[in-house]
Amino acid sequence: MHKQLNIIARTILLITLLSGCTTQVVQPQATLTSTSSPVPLKTSAPTATQVPTLILPTITSTSTPPVMAYWLADSVPEGLKNGLKLPSGVLAAAQPGQATFRVEPVKQGAPQARWVFALVTPFPTYTDGVSLKDLQRAWQGQKTDLFENQPILVSPSTRAAITTLFGDPGANALQVVDANQIVDTAWSSKVAWAIVPFEDLEPRWKVLTVDGLSPYDRAFDLDKYPLVVSFGLTGSPAVLAEVSDLAARNNQPVLPASNRDPNKMTTIIMTGVTALVRATADRMEKKGINYPAQDIISWLRDTDFLHISNEISFDPKCPPPNASDPSLFFCSNPKYIGLLETIHANIIDMTGNHMNDYGREWLLYTMDLYKQKGMMYYASGVNAAAARAPITFEHNGNKFAFMGCNPSGPQHVWATETEAGASKCDYPWMMDQIRQLKAQGYLVIVSFQYYESYDPLPSPQQKADFRQMVEAGAVIVSGSQAHRPQAMEFMNGSFIHYGLGNLFFDQMDTPYTGTRTEYIDRHVFYDGRYLGTVLMTAMLEDYAKPRPTTPAERKAMLAESFKVSGWGQ
Repeated sequence: MHKQLNIIARTILLITLLSGCTTQVVQPQATLTSTSSPVPLKTSAPTATQVPTLILPTITSTSTPPVMAYWLADSVPEGLKNGLKLPSGVLAAAQPGQATFRVEPVKQGAPQARWVFALVTPFPTYTDGVSLKDLQRAWQGQKTDLFENQPILVSPSTRAAITTLFGDPGANALQVVDANQIVDTAWSSKVAWAIVPFEDLEPRWKVLTVDGLSPYDRAFDLDKYPLVVSFGLTGSPAVLAEVSDLAARNNQPVLPASNRDPNKMTTIIMTGVTALVRATADRMEKKGINYPAQDIISWLRDTDFLHISNEISFDPKCPPPNASDPSLFFCSNPKYIGLLETIHANIIDMTGNHMNDYGREWLLYTMDLYKQKGMMYYASGVNAAAARAPITFEHNGNKFAFMGCNPSGPQHVWATETEAGASKCDYPWMMDQIRQLKAQGYLVIVSFQYYESYDPLPSPQQKADFRQMVEAGAVIVSGSQAHRPQAMEFMNGSFIHYGLGNLFFDQMDTPYTGTRTEYIDRHVFYDGRYLGTVLMTAMLEDYAKPRPTTPAERKAMLAESFKVSGWGQ
């Protein structure tokens, strides 16, 4: 009797899916609960007041209609599950044996989805990358000295997925953690590393390179990167052909092509102080306009947008540079803009203290020069209203807004209601503007020309002022003023760097030590959200020219920054 009732229930479900009745129950994700085959039913013709009468026919093998049901392998990531576009009428099987086709890793044939995974560690970590060979050895449970031989953190689905690449893990090689708890588990440990799907990246992770390759790379190659798992549909050719035909009718594939679409990614590099004056300008005159960038040009060009905080206005009458001139009134020869063109700078931060040193007319001249070169600029304008207005733009579906201000002066640098200058900070107005921009879908980036300090620790007031921008909704808050790098902080999913240090400026450990060290922050955005940051470190040479740090120099820089940031390194 129970079996007959089950058949009747199954039959009713199939009638509603396959018949042309005007009253239809649609259950695209219904679960099959029996292996018994549903059968077609005969009905008497209904009238306006008549309920259709269901009559069970004799069950035969030739009268059984096909049922399309799928099964997801344990290795399928949550992001791939959410990306499934199953045709109407395809059901979820309650057990693997009931499925007519499966979604699972495939090694042969053309995969429908290529899923990218990332090797990660908590952000305040010295290690930048590992070899594929060492990662595989660690997966197999062999000692490598990587991360003090701690187990690799993985979610259950990631464990199953990466097993298809590296084979079964060795004893104690992994620690399986719920996907929602991995980053917190890693940060609570002194030393930790993990493998996560690309879509699960977030700012507190540092993405490690594997054999020098990272999913953060703009020139990313799916065929070369080792942490890619191919997923596809498996089953009989006839069933797969039918699924393909149904998907074609819906004009969308069943599986997404990948979880990493380069057409959804944007990278933005933020830099510190640029002042093409004194000894820096002297070297440019003697060794070429592009001399300051020659050792880091590949870094600066490897981005979609390059932010430069140029604190000085251009002036055709600017006197020749004097490396020993103690004056703090600055201007730059207009030909020096060639350096900014060479490095492909396209976002100019004009919060600087020296914009009006030689007169407001040269600020107007400089803004016009940027316009001619196709460079966006912000935080200075023809008047106060124009100076504080944000710039907005869109790239690869990501919407950005840049805004900044100068709270420190001097008085003559600030714009007035009728005169050109830099934007004086109006924090309530800025916070309201950030909220509005965020509500419109913009990723808001704020920079400050804050009160100068040679202390790597930000002042309590600096912290309060920067943090309120995040509270309003900014995703990046960056200090453009610091001649020595300052602390960093994560807050509400956003990143604060209180000061990056100089970029192109002539302070060779003067007036205090630490002014040669420089951070260049590469921020990664994907599909409308802030994904994470890569810290590049440089050391100033010859009063003008940053170069990449040596491994020892980099570790020393990171150690100080992590310590003052309260990250316990």
